[in-house]
Amino acid sequence: MKSFKTLVCTLSITAALGLSATAFNASAALPVGAKAPNFELQGALAGKPLTFSLQKALQKGPVVLYFFPAAFSAGCTIEAHDFAEATDNFTKMHATVIGVTAGNTDQVSDFSKLECRDKFAVAADPGAKVAAQYQTTMQMKGKTLSDRTSYVIAPNGDILLSYTDRNPDTHIEKALAAVKQYDAAHPQTN
Repeated sequence: MKSFKTLVCTLSITAALGLSATAFNASAALPVGAKAPNFELQGALAGKPLTFSLQKALQKGPVVLYFFPAAFSAGCTIEAHDFAEATDNFTKMHATVIGVTAGNTDQVSDFSKLECRDKFAVAADPGAKVAAQYQTTMQMKGKTLSDRTSYVIAPNGDILLSYTDRNPDTHIEKALAAVKQYDAAHPQTN
């Protein structure tokens, strides 16, 4: 039975790699240590419109910035649920979570309510302009979308984590570890 699972896993990975090579054309994300480009985007939190400013958010503490391809797609919904569950842990460490998408930008308000569970803001990035600044874009079906990339940005603008993986499962774990490491080195009083 174990060898059958291994075979299925291997075939799945092979198929995914083959698909990613033909259906997607991704760029390399900004590396750890680079300065995060400042941006301001329109979005929503709990369905209410907002303007998200990276510069303002960094004044409160680290920012967990995650790019995702499209609101209401399967992987992006899983990732939003995972970030929603982890948001309280990020908040305890003075970190702000923001999701940014270039896909289905007209649906970020509903996505912030339903899939982000009113826990964190989601911003629309029409034309993937901010994603391009962060070097995390991909081509899919003739459209430029944001690739699935998570960043943790220190208040001084340095990128502490740069992680790209189309599988949404490990983004939260990696982001939490980076914020915990930052928080341990920079304790704040509540």
